[in-house]
Amino acid sequence: MVTTIPALLSTLLYAGVGMLVFVAGFVILDLLTPGKLWEEIEQKQNVAVAIFAGAVAIGLAIIVAAAIHG
Repeated sequence: MVTTIPALLSTLLYAGVGMLVFVAGFVILDLLTPGKLWEEIEQKQNVAVAIFAGAVAIGLAIIVAAAIHG
């Protein structure tokens, strides 16, 4: 299978945009919820917050994948 340069560049572009959307979504989620999410997950070992953040991450991934796929 031969990979062309435009296909490789578009894949990298979509991956970069997807990561930016994911980071922006996590920051917005952190701003909308009380407390600091990362502190709750890492230091306080709050499993419920980790599950919530994971569910949001999966939801964002589905949305980004659907937007890329068309």
